[in-house]
Amino acid sequence: MQRNLKDYIVIGLKGMGMGAADVVPGVSGGTIAFISGIYQELIETIDNLGIGILKTWKQEGFKKMFEVYNLGFLISLFLGIFTSVISLAKVISFLLENHPILVWSFFFGLVLASILYVGKQIKKWNISIVLFMLIATALAYYVTIATPSIAPDELYYYLISGGIAIIAMILPGISGSFILVLLGSYGIVLSALTNFIEALLSGEWQQVKTNFIKVITFIIGCLVGLKLFSKVLKWMFTHKKDLTLAVLTGFMIGSLNKIWPWKKVISTRIDRHGEEVPLLEKSIAPLSFEGDAQLMFAILLAILGFGLILLMERIAIQKK
Repeated sequence: MQRNLKDYIVIGLKGMGMGAADVVPGVSGGTIAFISGIYQELIETIDNLGIGILKTWKQEGFKKMFEVYNLGFLISLFLGIFTSVISLAKVISFLLENHPILVWSFFFGLVLASILYVGKQIKKWNISIVLFMLIATALAYYVTIATPSIAPDELYYYLISGGIAIIAMILPGISGSFILVLLGSYGIVLSALTNFIEALLSGEWQQVKTNFIKVITFIIGCLVGLKLFSKVLKWMFTHKKDLTLAVLTGFMIGSLNKIWPWKKVISTRIDRHGEEVPLLEKSIAPLSFEGDAQLMFAILLAILGFGLILLMERIAIQKK
């Protein structure tokens, strides 16, 4: 596929959207990839990568390798994801800590519109389609109410966490960040990333090295998991597309419980910084919320998130 600089910039911006979503526990970067029209190309491009890339480079040159394996697309996309994660990790952490209802309201509207968007892609509804969608909904809902574990700050766990989380990150409706929360590794991964950035800026090179190794180990786990799972997804989209879309729709419906803005804390835990943080939460009605429910602003932001998806869908239709 021939692309110009403008096309690659747009792909990079879509990557930034995926990165921003993946930082938030409860929102999937795969959802952004799907509604922005790059999901299947991403899966197929990753699946196509293999040891043959070196053979093509050696026999036909770098330019041919770049074209055959769609590397321009991958580089632009992952550069956008990386840029977004690096630049927004602290911002989103701050917003989630200080304005949780408003942040979750925006993403709730975004995911709600995404459910309608993905559901509309199903061409033929039948009993098995509905059944699989209900099973996926129940599974995703169970994930949102599961009790998070406590993770060891060890390199092998960064590797395992990356491999498992990336599978969720590329599935619309299943949040890779929330899977990290359940594994107990969300805090240590985010901490390693922010500590690496802060140490780099302050010139603390020992801390740079320590945290860089942790981040790289996590990324390696992501790459391995991504490569293995892309084959499964490619086969599913090729041979069982409606069924796959039904499962993805169910995942997103089930995930709504996690991103519902108004929560009641059931139990807490002490994190590794010695601070008390929520362990289990329950979704409640806005009027039952203790404190300022910020209902008007929450509704406006949910509408904004919903409208953003509709706008992206309209742009995609016009482009086609």
